[in-house]
Amino acid sequence: MAGVLGIYGIIMSILIYGKMTPAEGYSTFAGYAHLSSGLIVGLSSLAAGLAIGIVGDAGVRANAQQNRLFIGMILILVFSETLALYGLIIGIYISIAETPKLCTPYNV
Repeated sequence: MAGVLGIYGIIMSILIYGKMTPAEGYSTFAGYAHLSSGLIVGLSSLAAGLAIGIVGDAGVRANAQQNRLFIGMILILVFSETLALYGLIIGIYISIAETPKLCTPYNV
């Protein structure tokens, strides 16, 4: 289940790379939006990975004692993974945001 979290990061990096333009047209707002969307996806995936690891460890130990706890463990793992999915949705929303007049491009 934790392998999907890495794919969320790849999806976000491809979206950010596709939106980047040369320095003349790349505004400060777009740079900060891409930075924040990458951080949102990364940190939410980190939190989801920690939750999946803790729940998975406790669930395997509990499943060894009682088999009926397996469905509850899977349900909690799915809820833990939705943390990263929400982060991906918010990251996509922020990276797609267009405000052409908010910040001017930085010229070197």
